Amino acid sequence: MSNGSSITQFLLLAFADTRELQLLHFWLFLGIYLAALLGNGLIITTIACDHRLHTPMYFFLLNLSLLDLGSISTTLPKAMANSLWDTRDISYAGCAAQLFLFVFFISAEYCLLTVMAYDRYVAICHPLHYGTLLGSRACVHMAAAAWASGFLNALLHTANTFSLPLCHGNAVDQFFCEIPQILKLSCLDAYLREVGLITFSAFVFLGCFVFIVVSYVEIFRAVLRIPSEQGRHKAFSTCLPHLAVVSLFISTGIFAYLKPPSISSPSLDLVVAVLYSVVPPAVNPLIYSMRNQELKDALRKLAQWMLFHRQ
Repeated sequence: MSNGSSITQFLLLAFADTRELQLLHFWLFLGIYLAALLGNGLIITTIACDHRLHTPMYFFLLNLSLLDLGSISTTLPKAMANSLWDTRDISYAGCAAQLFLFVFFISAEYCLLTVMAYDRYVAICHPLHYGTLLGSRACVHMAAAAWASGFLNALLHTANTFSLPLCHGNAVDQFFCEIPQILKLSCLDAYLREVGLITFSAFVFLGCFVFIVVSYVEIFRAVLRIPSEQGRHKAFSTCLPHLAVVSLFISTGIFAYLKPPSISSPSLDLVVAVLYSVVPPAVNPLIYSMRNQELKDALRKLAQWMLFHRQ
């Protein structure tokens, strides 16, 4: 195939060759997907319904759950359908849409995690200015900036990636459409054009990473100066869930894209892709609900209210 215009569909990587394993993958991903829907849906509903959780930290957590729902809904349903119906096909437009949405949600989530680090920094290092620096309007603007940054990043990458002529067929070595796998199909001279955009995105990624690290260095320094052990524990309890989510998000993403080529293989790439695209959206609600007493209390009251009204 000489260029992208002659391609009407792509072939995604199959999880297994045998029918039994395909069905096993379907049920496994269905369980993970339902758990992610339930966990993130409960967090969104609880924060929206409980007025005591209408604070900047929980407002950003609500946005994080929305982004998690979006990212996992971009990849898993198509993968489950392919496993169930024993097919590998995805249309050209469907592949472009999947790549755009995935990059959009992942980029916006990373920007939002950076904003959430700033929220924790102000709350612990400058508590007297918290209401001023993180008023409702400022929170809406920061969340909107995170979503808009993700949208712009996804638009640029998708437009650039799918404008490249494809010289190496239409078989994608992944269970969903992602930029590195589409670039493998492109011609070498066109590939170099996308590298410049990826390099720019890498610098933005590094800038956000440095901001998060510096924020937490200042946070830990401030927490260690708190005289009471109870005060230190309370301060740490509001930061540890966010820090755990950031660590999971960044570590899986870095391993997926920066692992040495010598250890790369289709099966390993498949496992790593599942780790960074499927595991964080499913695990994030558990991380936040386990370490946050306010959220656990609100979830318990929501469950009691739902049971009371069903009787």
